Amino acid sequence: MEDFRRCLERQERERNERNRRADEINELQRQVDEQVVIAVVLQDEENQGRRRGSQVGRRRNVNRHRHSRGIVCGGVPSSGRSSPRERKRKSAASMKAVVITTPGGPEVLQLQEVEDPELKDNEVLIKVEATALNRADILQRKGMYPPPPGSSPYLGLECSGTIEAVGKQVSRWQVGDKVCALLSGGGYAEKVAVPAGQVLLAPPGVSLQDAASFPEVSCTVWSTVFMMSRLSAGETFLVHGGSSGIGTFAIQIAKYWGAKVFVTAGSKEKLAFCKNLGADVCINYKTEDFVARVKEETGGKGVDVILDIIGAEYFRRNLDSLSFDGRLFVIGTMGGAVTEIDLRVVLSKRLTIQAAGLRYRSPENKAAVVREVENNVWPAIVAGKVKPVVYKYFPLSEAAEAHRLMESSKHIGKILLLP
Repeated sequence: MEDFRRCLERQERERNERNRRADEINELQRQVDEQVVIAVVLQDEENQGRRRGSQVGRRRNVNRHRHSRGIVCGGVPSSGRSSPRERKRKSAASMKAVVITTPGGPEVLQLQEVEDPELKDNEVLIKVEATALNRADILQRKGMYPPPPGSSPYLGLECSGTIEAVGKQVSRWQVGDKVCALLSGGGYAEKVAVPAGQVLLAPPGVSLQDAASFPEVSCTVWSTVFMMSRLSAGETFLVHGGSSGIGTFAIQIAKYWGAKVFVTAGSKEKLAFCKNLGADVCINYKTEDFVARVKEETGGKGVDVILDIIGAEYFRRNLDSLSFDGRLFVIGTMGGAVTEIDLRVVLSKRLTIQAAGLRYRSPENKAAVVREVENNVWPAIVAGKVKPVVYKYFPLSEAAEAHRLMESSKHIGKILLLP
């Protein structure tokens, strides 16, 4: 009986101790909530003071516009009210990014205030100095090229900038490093988080802004033309769209590695620019038959490697333009995606046909490509043998105008956006 009484007393003491601890936790939470509310109120008062002192009529928050029943943020109506916790979180961790408000033309791109990227343990956070346009951005804007699962919803497949934070598992990079990076998305913003393996040191001798023109083109060309199609010194190489960002880079790196370079482009100005970059044979696809010209320049043999962004429209002619053991690599379908193939041509000439993109590859695969680029391409850039080709710079707020320029195909090289 005495033991039973002691057991009851012990249980009572334990119950009282648990209740005491619960009361302490509740009181601590109440104090924290109270401090948060005070901080938010003080911040709101400070912001209101700043607004009263600013010029009358000045517009703030490009991502917000008034709605008859509240505020519209990112195209989603809200009641116009948020909790103190939400207001503090939004004010403490926000940036500007270009948002696709709805799939469509360039006019659907709007600069809005969004949350900062969440930094994972294997990532670095980059304060963006510049980002570059790619044709994939246009497809995504139209709703035809969604980002990979888990990636940033914003446009932008490459960027340059300064590392602002590093994840717990990152050892190579440090805060303050000047870098450029291959992205799965998110470049059209003030900040972007990217796996550390997809980051490159900004090449010496190139401005940090212009370094944004290199990651996507260098990784695309090196992985397709050299790693997979095995272009080597003394071989012949044809790149369609020689005046594009891909084309202007491909000309330079192929010449650096000792290939004879053929290009197609649609104007005398663009062909002359390609010639100045080092292209050996320049073909106006609007006025010439590129198959006949390739055969003429190679004594009927054909070229060893073709890098193609057109797709179906050029497919049969590309096969006709290849030599025995020739390699065709397709990285775009601007001229259609569906075509027929005569396997007898492929068999008789022992041709290799490949197609690939970068965006949907695994982080491990991208990291391997980036290291190859660092070892084989970066020395050429540092030596001044491969230079950035930038046609025009736009502020991030004019992303729509930059898209219109890209869709007009009047540019030569890369188009950059500056936050």
